[in-house]
Amino acid sequence: MRRSKTMETAMLAVWVDQLLNFASAALAAIRQKEHYPDFMIWVRAEGGDYFNGDAATPQALAPVLWSQTPLVRLGFASEPLAEPGRHEPCWCDSGRPYKHCCYRVDFPTEIPAQMMWMLSLREWKGATLKAALDSGEAPAQALLEAGLVAAESGQTGRAMQILESLFDRRDWSRLPEQAEPAFEILLDLFQERGFTRKRRELLDEVLKRGPLFLRGVALERLCLAHLDNDDLDSARTAFVRAQQALPDSPTLAYIEAMLLLHEGHEEEARERADFWYRRLLRQGELDEDQLDFLAALADNPGATLADQLLSAEEDLATPLISLQSLLAALPVAPKLDLRADVDRQRIEYRESAREGTLFAAWHEVFQVMVDEDMALGFRDDPWGNAVEWMSALCANPEWLDSPQVVQDVTLALTSRFGSLPWMAPSLLEPLARRLSRWLEQARAEGAGSLCWDDGDNAFLLRTGLALVVGMERGAREHSRRLAEQLLAINREDRLGLRELVLDQLLRDARNREALALADSAEDDGSLWLTILMGRTLALYRLERWEQAEAALAEVKRYSRYALSMLCAESPRPVLPDKAGRIDPGTKAEAWQYRTLMRDQWRTTPGALAWLSARR
Repeated sequence: MRRSKTMETAMLAVWVDQLLNFASAALAAIRQKEHYPDFMIWVRAEGGDYFNGDAATPQALAPVLWSQTPLVRLGFASEPLAEPGRHEPCWCDSGRPYKHCCYRVDFPTEIPAQMMWMLSLREWKGATLKAALDSGEAPAQALLEAGLVAAESGQTGRAMQILESLFDRRDWSRLPEQAEPAFEILLDLFQERGFTRKRRELLDEVLKRGPLFLRGVALERLCLAHLDNDDLDSARTAFVRAQQALPDSPTLAYIEAMLLLHEGHEEEARERADFWYRRLLRQGELDEDQLDFLAALADNPGATLADQLLSAEEDLATPLISLQSLLAALPVAPKLDLRADVDRQRIEYRESAREGTLFAAWHEVFQVMVDEDMALGFRDDPWGNAVEWMSALCANPEWLDSPQVVQDVTLALTSRFGSLPWMAPSLLEPLARRLSRWLEQARAEGAGSLCWDDGDNAFLLRTGLALVVGMERGAREHSRRLAEQLLAINREDRLGLRELVLDQLLRDARNREALALADSAEDDGSLWLTILMGRTLALYRLERWEQAEAALAEVKRYSRYALSMLCAESPRPVLPDKAGRIDPGTKAEAWQYRTLMRDQWRTTPGALAWLSARR
């Protein structure tokens, strides 16, 4: 029995191979003149070569394939043949009755109705492909299969063009239910190729009119996009909508854990993951790998998400794990050359000869320079040769004795992983402990200020800003302590740390401390809306109503957009200008504040309603 089954499978594979080869050749023959009699002349002459000399099979297949082939001369419509009656002449033009000709030929499988369209989509290029897609004649299943094949073979441009046509439809009911992976591939292609507007429009269209199974996927993707942009309030809204659309989707367990970790609720993330595990286990519809993942998520959500990210990084997984091990075993930071100028009340760090030599060795591998015109950033992408520089760093851990090397490593890691809370403990906190040690050395020199423009202080301060921002979600307490340490030694606060600390204090409901910090701030022309709104929220929470009203009046004098942007449910995003600047009092500043802090106003009982009544 087993041998018979194996032989049957092998014979079926041979048939499928023969069918595809013959269909491809038939398509080329049809394209010669797009004339059925000429096509049948070719079939009778060469068709048997594709079936080991069997002429009956290709002759019976030919009318079926012709009937489903899109013809350029007909605007990509087909010219289907009517199947003859048993006593009528056979449609293969043999002259014999149908019942004595092709009617007697049985095919091992059904002939896919969209096969010739799919093969045509694989063949056409340029203007012909565009015209075919614009015609609206292509069956949805053919578009789906051709798009997936193009994506799998690395033809990203063709895949995007075909899949766009699949989802550019008014009649969503024709869309195959297997379209979910194609939808996700198209979203990824839009993102990879920089078509952000197309990506947003597709998501909006699916959310408004798409089928339920796609709406859930769109909401999940929208939630993840909001998390990437640190827009926690919009992410929470999208998650709730996704939960209503697809209440039993296992992806929701993963997304909710990420959302809660972004919000700083690690214990709740663990509890909710355990809830999802028990619920989906009872339903019995998940495979063993999915259940194992949910069980690990319930045990330690942060570590599980970190492990998943590492495994998804492919080539980077091994060097990243080695880097984690290196950082976990870092020795105590060495002493730096720090000097105090008592008269000027300044502290200055100067790079030593050894540190300069270490940096030079590091830079031979790393090769990317910090962009000194930006607070945080490089002139080029540091991840193009990441395997090389991570491996070299692990082989030469002494390089991390150089603050400039620590600066480069910190900026690189935060640029890729800073928005992922679960990566902070293993990648960022060890570097933060090293920096804190150096800041303690600076404070020990005296009561001066570590100013950005003095000596090589920028290495330390730039590293500090990157770590405070990078740890804000995943190691909030450590981030706040480091920010306070930097504020104590960098009195000019050119880094905007006061606003970051204020946001963190409000998130921890330390409202009196937040109010004291806001009252001590001076308007330096940057992020002032954060200070004004932070003071207002702290006063509202402390139920100091008259002072809250006065603080809100100051907000309204400063920005006419802040309240409307914060109270709106789904305002249109406002981006910085082309140079990346956000000017005071603008819509862009109001949008930035909404993105960062609306979740705190929403979760404060009555706060948004109070604001809305005073617009």
